[in-house]
Amino acid sequence: MTTVSGSAVRDPMALRTAMVAELSEDTIRSEAVAAAFSVVPRHLFAPGESLDVVYDSNTPLVTKTGPDGTALSSVSAAHIQAVMLEQAEIEPGMRVLEIGSGGYNAALIAELVGPQGAVTSVDIDPEIVARARACLQTAGYDRVRVVQADAEYGVPEQAPYDRIIVTVGAWDIPPAWIAQLSEHGRIVVPLRFAGLSRCVAFDLAGGRLVSHSYCLGGFVPMQGAGTYSETLVPVNGEATLRMDGPDPGFDVPALRKAVHAPRIERWSGAAFDMPDELELFVVTSASHVPFLYASQQLVDQGVFSPAVTHGTAAVVEGGSFAYRTKRENEGLGGWESGVYAYGPQAEAVADRYVGLLRRWAADFRRRGAARIEYLPTSAGVPDGWSVPKRHGAVAVSWR
Repeated sequence: MTTVSGSAVRDPMALRTAMVAELSEDTIRSEAVAAAFSVVPRHLFAPGESLDVVYDSNTPLVTKTGPDGTALSSVSAAHIQAVMLEQAEIEPGMRVLEIGSGGYNAALIAELVGPQGAVTSVDIDPEIVARARACLQTAGYDRVRVVQADAEYGVPEQAPYDRIIVTVGAWDIPPAWIAQLSEHGRIVVPLRFAGLSRCVAFDLAGGRLVSHSYCLGGFVPMQGAGTYSETLVPVNGEATLRMDGPDPGFDVPALRKAVHAPRIERWSGAAFDMPDELELFVVTSASHVPFLYASQQLVDQGVFSPAVTHGTAAVVEGGSFAYRTKRENEGLGGWESGVYAYGPQAEAVADRYVGLLRRWAADFRRRGAARIEYLPTSAGVPDGWSVPKRHGAVAVSWR
């Protein structure tokens, strides 16, 4: 909540100004994006929500939940919306397709494209479509087209698009999105692969999509034909391996036994920071790297470190496995990376994981060191590390 001379300020314009000032410190880089956030009244897209919540830059606004309380739709946090709009580099006069309708983001895009541009927003849920239309009209953005359809097939009637911005978690990139992109178009999408999600700005290049930039980001999963489900491999009632692809045949009985056997620890001598970049390197530098999740009870028992409660990349070999940890090391400027390893081959799997930590620290310890590509099936089989999708494959290389 913004304060002036110690008094709470609940004026929407003042709160919006404060939010833009905060975003401009580390997220918003362009005057155009700052101007859009300064103009669009975010609170009109979240009726009934308190103003301090609406204008908190890191808080998503859930607009629909399922019977179990799971979020089915939301207005994304302003922070991630700003990140993706900066990735998109939208210019006046562009034609933009937004996949996933909340209303607010479409209004921001409308400000960026201006009166000569065009914005189409598509959602599969009729309730969300009606809500988005009503909010856009109230806020004065009724020139935005809001379409009810399965976004798997895009909106061909308004194509081609200079930008496609996807505001739902996508497991794949449907052929329709690429077909409806203009010659020099860009897709900004929270793409899920290898058990993690990254917001990737893809440029069209020679029949494939090549990353212009990427960053950490996750969204409510896509519905309709693009729905995906992860593979869960229960090791026991308190620990689970999760991955996007099929179970490669983990030796579950051996892993279950390893969980409660003594563990070993190994330290890399390398600094630990930028965990999202390090994690991306680990999962794309080996095959079949699942994410290990475990209960707080096992953490309290000392079996695992707290990292497993949120999921951590695990290297698995037969009945042995290892996952990343850290410890304080002032000589390295703060933290040192290491691993805990379990099972009869704990030494070997620990050495393998530590080797990855050291290689990343020596060669790729920076933002944007990965090159992420999406190759439609027609583009052939990618070289190096890749993961198959329904309509193509995601390939990642390091430079």
